[in-house]
Amino acid sequence: MTPTQPAGPRRSRLKAEERRASILAAAIEVFAEHGYQRGKVSAVAARLGVTEPVVFQNFGSKAALFAATVDLAAEQICSEFAGAAAAGFPAGALLAEITSPAHLDHLHAQGSIGVLFADASSSAEPVVAQAGQAAVRRIAETIAGILRLGQAAGDVRPGPDPDAAAWLLVSLISARPLREAAIPDGDRQRLEGAIAAMAADLLLSPAD
Repeated sequence: MTPTQPAGPRRSRLKAEERRASILAAAIEVFAEHGYQRGKVSAVAARLGVTEPVVFQNFGSKAALFAATVDLAAEQICSEFAGAAAAGFPAGALLAEITSPAHLDHLHAQGSIGVLFADASSSAEPVVAQAGQAAVRRIAETIAGILRLGQAAGDVRPGPDPDAAAWLLVSLISARPLREAAIPDGDRQRLEGAIAAMAADLLLSPAD
């Protein structure tokens, strides 16, 4: 009697998921470093030691690949925020960190995932633009959840509507490149610090 062989489909499906995950990880690096227009699928493939057709077999097009990287980047950010809140990190301190000038500088620096959202929001390709819009909505919803936790704990002011406040913070974060381009260099550090302080005064409860 021939021994029964283990079923194969589950094993190959897991391999496919792992392959897609490795492609996405490489794609995030390439697109964060070079942007959507200059980032090449061939560079993604080269980082993995595979050919371009392997990437296209898994994602179909460069636009679909970039949209998937935007989805993953949003998932990573939201998981990090939610994980910190669930671990007991005070909501007020977390929000202060999110809006700090140092964090905003890092988020929008070349090579950071903030580049992905900026490119997606300005893209004329529907699949990319839709992914960018969904990602920003997801981040806003996560921040609103953190605000609610902070209001319940008493370190976020009870008055502001959490959803509106979340969109205010998202607007503050996403407008960082505009401010960098327009504010004179000598005033930028002072004004960025003042903007972060104003957001804290608006949303965070005064320290006892």
